[in-house]
Amino acid sequence: MFHKTEGIVLSCATYNDKFSIVHVFTKEFGNVSYLLPRSKSKHSKIKTSLFFPLSVLNLEVEHLPLREIQRLKEAERQFPLYEICTNPSKISISFFLSDFLTKILRESEGNRYLFHFLKQSITVLENLSRGFGNYHIAFLFRMTGYMGIAPKLDNYHKSSYFDLMSGEFVDTHPLHSHFLNKSQSQYLLILSRINFRNMHLFKLSRVDRNIIIDNMLIYYRLHVYDFPTLKSLEVLRELF
Repeated sequence: MFHKTEGIVLSCATYNDKFSIVHVFTKEFGNVSYLLPRSKSKHSKIKTSLFFPLSVLNLEVEHLPLREIQRLKEAERQFPLYEICTNPSKISISFFLSDFLTKILRESEGNRYLFHFLKQSITVLENLSRGFGNYHIAFLFRMTGYMGIAPKLDNYHKSSYFDLMSGEFVDTHPLHSHFLNKSQSQYLLILSRINFRNMHLFKLSRVDRNIIIDNMLIYYRLHVYDFPTLKSLEVLRELF
């Protein structure tokens, strides 16, 4: 049975001489693997060039509940990604997001609110003219809410520590190593206000960004099952 849905390309890998496997986060079905013909013919209904990471597509797909790899019937791009495909900084950010989303959405189901957030995030990245360096921080922080792991920040006071394992401020020094010190915990309260509209106002050094990202990914690793190290992060460390 064929269905029409929207999808965001997460990644694409070679399957054999004739096909690739493309992973797409769809509005209706969540993360789905599709068989993508590798034909370069001008007459092909599905152009492989459409499946660049973070491309937003209108899709017609065959979806069978027990099938691991579904089939594509038609695909068309909703809007072009000129900047994301040509600007070196945005290319690096897009590959980090692709890597992150591929890992964190492996077992996800359809979620319209998450889909709209991701689509909006891609549009923002495409149109950004400043604030590139803080984009991935704002994205990762906002993403916690859609994953159901948003930190609890309402019980902060000046002597608090933020416990990365429990996801909340605590009064005493945790007995494990996964926590923010008092200074970092205080800054977390400020950082929690970051979003795509105001992220350019946060003046952060490269060292600051790396510390923030490291702690955010530790937080994800503690709260998302089997969340691995992201190799794509090293490129961003050099850029921002």
